Amino acid sequence: MNTLNDFNNLNNKNIKNNKNTNSFETDMSYEDKSDNESRDETFEESGAMPIETDDTSKQDTSSEAEVTDMFVEEELSKAQADLNALNDKYLRLVAEFENYKRRVARDREDLRKYANEAIISDLLSIVDHLEMAVKHSHGEVNDNVVQGVELTLKEFEKLLDKNSVKSINAMGEQFDPTVHHAMAQIASSDADENSVVEEFRKGYMLNEKVIRPSLVAVAKPPEKAEES
Repeated sequence: MNTLNDFNNLNNKNIKNNKNTNSFETDMSYEDKSDNESRDETFEESGAMPIETDDTSKQDTSSEAEVTDMFVEEELSKAQADLNALNDKYLRLVAEFENYKRRVARDREDLRKYANEAIISDLLSIVDHLEMAVKHSHGEVNDNVVQGVELTLKEFEKLLDKNSVKSINAMGEQFDPTVHHAMAQIASSDADENSVVEEFRKGYMLNEKVIRPSLVAVAKPPEKAEES
């Protein structure tokens, strides 16, 4: 009998303990819920947003990508500027080299065209003497001698022509200071003013270059008679 009573008492005690435990858990759940609600209300009142770690990481990654893109663009701009500078330098060198080649070719051509200038200039004095001899020899010396001098003069003229030496036209031409050298002025009513009326020495050109100008006299208007 006593044993049965003890068992019943023990069972009642366990039931009471279980009720107390359930009540404690219910109270804890209510407190947690209240705490969460309180925190939500606090965030809402303060206007603060809950921290989201995923969005912050994305923003950091985006900022790093923008910095990298800016760095790459800057380096590309520098590289393009260097390339443009090198290209400009290359073009300048090419142009300078082309000018150098043209200058060398021109100098070589001038050397070929005028290499005999000094010798030809000396020969012109001989031609002058032969022309003078022919001009003043008719009727005074043997005709055979005159013919010999004329033949010699013709050979010299052929030699000059072969080497691109041409005489300068002077008589009757308007005075040209690039090819004529005025030695005197002669009053003339028949010739145009500043035209060549007399040639003292013939001039010559080697190709396009004047190697000796013509010595000439030019016409000027005759002086008017003074009124009495």
